[in-house]
Amino acid sequence: MSSASAPVRLPGDPPGGRRAVLVWSIGVAVYFVAVIFRTSLGVAGLDAADRFHVNASALSTFSILQLLVYAGMQIPVGLMVDRLGTKKVLTIGVVLFTIGQLGFAFSPSYAMALASRALLGCGDALTFISVLRLGTRWFPARRGPLVAQLAGLVGMAGNLVSTLVLARLLHSVGWTAAFAGSALCGVVVLVLMTLFLKDHPEGHEPEPAGHTGAVFVREQIVLSWREPGTRLGMWVHFTTQFPAMVFLLLWGLPFLVEAQGLSRAAAGELLTLVVLSNMVIGLVYGQVVARHHAARLPLALGTIGATATVWAATLACPGGRAPMWLLIVLCAVLGACGPASMIGFDFARPANPPERQGTASGITNMGGFVASMTTLLAIGLLLDATGDDYRVAFSAVFVLEAVGLCQILRLRGRAVRREREQLVASRVEAVHVPA
Repeated sequence: MSSASAPVRLPGDPPGGRRAVLVWSIGVAVYFVAVIFRTSLGVAGLDAADRFHVNASALSTFSILQLLVYAGMQIPVGLMVDRLGTKKVLTIGVVLFTIGQLGFAFSPSYAMALASRALLGCGDALTFISVLRLGTRWFPARRGPLVAQLAGLVGMAGNLVSTLVLARLLHSVGWTAAFAGSALCGVVVLVLMTLFLKDHPEGHEPEPAGHTGAVFVREQIVLSWREPGTRLGMWVHFTTQFPAMVFLLLWGLPFLVEAQGLSRAAAGELLTLVVLSNMVIGLVYGQVVARHHAARLPLALGTIGATATVWAATLACPGGRAPMWLLIVLCAVLGACGPASMIGFDFARPANPPERQGTASGITNMGGFVASMTTLLAIGLLLDATGDDYRVAFSAVFVLEAVGLCQILRLRGRAVRREREQLVASRVEAVHVPA
């Protein structure tokens, strides 16, 4: 059934408005800077190899370590957001990723550079869940899907800044000046956040947590995990996000240059196409899900099917070389993976009360990064084992998609029934709330 009709105002629903947009924009600016720092290595890979005198395997360790730290931090970050609030967690995040970027600028050795990227990944891990929580605290629930997609879109804009701006700075002013100069962005958002960011509107304070310690933490995780919507959200995120992330973060450029015979310039243009497609499709998915809640699962499943189909067609081409039009289609379809992964939060969000939103979002967000890290390692191992056979190596994509798809199909019925029950209960409560 479509949800295009006028939504029922749920009890405690935030009012939204211009103040909400302003506060949320500051939080999104923090995420924007975090993504610039996160993806800055992608445009500096060759420079990093020369600066630290490392081979390709050691260079890939930067990306894998960053993902490992990010994925491992998601549930702790969710618990921190639920316990400490958005502003405190974002402040810690900004300080950590700014120090990490600055340390990377001045690192004299590979070991120190690796430690700096780990610190940056830790700070980065604190941002996205906090921004999602900020959106749920300041905007009505019906705006949740669009607000989340817009946050993801701004993140992809940060990726573009790395590709188009930081890359030029790197080659014009040098390594230290480019990375140290970019670190100033962290200082700017820290000042804005300190002056203007608030966790929630007046009159919408969350219920104070009644318990602390290990028992409280365990209870938050267990209760969030028991909700079918949380698990469904995690598997949607797991299955949809990783094909594009693996392609953009590490293996896309080698695949296009070594397996497809493209120049580095042409390969870079195709990677940019993935980012631009992501931004356009993110707006479309956000509008569709906000107006038609039932479209969530069809969009996610359609993206998974389209991704698998185009990858299969690309890898099955005679001689291993796909025509340019097919590579363009592949990159355009990969652009849908990021927006589809955001749908996972649209399953986890209504399944959990406000005091567990951070924990549930952390569990959901962990899915895609675990899948990405697993696929990064699997492709590398398969390339080494097969003498750089990209057809065999990229078959790992189908294995992980099959695992995730089975879990989505297994959980979808329970999650939808549970969500319907909670919606009915909320509407009954709304009817009895005095005007």
